[in-house]
Amino acid sequence: MPELPEVEALRDFLDEHLVGRVIVRVLPVAISVLKTYDPPLTALEGKEVTAVARHGKFLDLGTADGPHLVTHLARAGWLQWKDRLPDGPPRPGKGPLALRVALEDGSGFDLTEAGTQKRLAVYVVADPAEVPGVARLGPDPLAPGFDKAALAALLAGERRRIKGALRDQSLIAGIGNAYSDEILHAARMSPYKPAGSLSEEELTGLYEALHATLTEAVERSHGVAAGRLKAEKKSGLRVHGRTGEPCPVCGDTIREVSFSDSSLQYCPTCQTGGKPLADRRMSRLLK
Repeated sequence: MPELPEVEALRDFLDEHLVGRVIVRVLPVAISVLKTYDPPLTALEGKEVTAVARHGKFLDLGTADGPHLVTHLARAGWLQWKDRLPDGPPRPGKGPLALRVALEDGSGFDLTEAGTQKRLAVYVVADPAEVPGVARLGPDPLAPGFDKAALAALLAGERRRIKGALRDQSLIAGIGNAYSDEILHAARMSPYKPAGSLSEEELTGLYEALHATLTEAVERSHGVAAGRLKAEKKSGLRVHGRTGEPCPVCGDTIREVSFSDSSLQYCPTCQTGGKPLADRRMSRLLK
């Protein structure tokens, strides 16, 4: 799933390639991705793109005196830029293409979604705050005012495990499964640590790890073409998606805990005092 660093890199890429250009066609291929109907998609046609913004994991294309095109790429969605779009309208079918946006010079982009779980979402709204997922977002962790005190205030009284708290978009915007694993590894903290019980030292370590991990990921992705961002993300991850590999810090084997629709990765030596976390799902599969 694209998270804050990748969406920020897409925002930066689109800011360079879209702002000042005019949308001539918006072609829906998978109607299910469109979550609004008023204004219609056609309200974007003939409009100049004036700004590209990010709200957590949402991308927001603003047009002159017109609506915003807001999209959430979900788990398997992506944006594919094309300097020259194919001639002729796209054909609806079983492929990954969900929506095409064409510009006046023949360039544009496709929104695609792999797999069978279709969760990619597109909204056409007068104000991004009309999108429910945007309206409920917590603060952006890379915003200037997000400091250690702000993080402490958010976690005060939290009864959830820190892994789940970091992934809650209404608490902190933009962090998903991958970067929460990376942040907790950098902070040398168990994903099962109760979020509201952090000591001052642990809170300092978590804040520094959060800020450094996201900042470095954004800087690493800056200037990378949209088509290469997925590979760039994977190459920069130290524990997430690397089950069975040696930890780059201590050399211990990276372990995994599986859930119904996701998994987390961690290093026992760095994060849990050398003790593997219980993975009941995997235990049942091995019986």
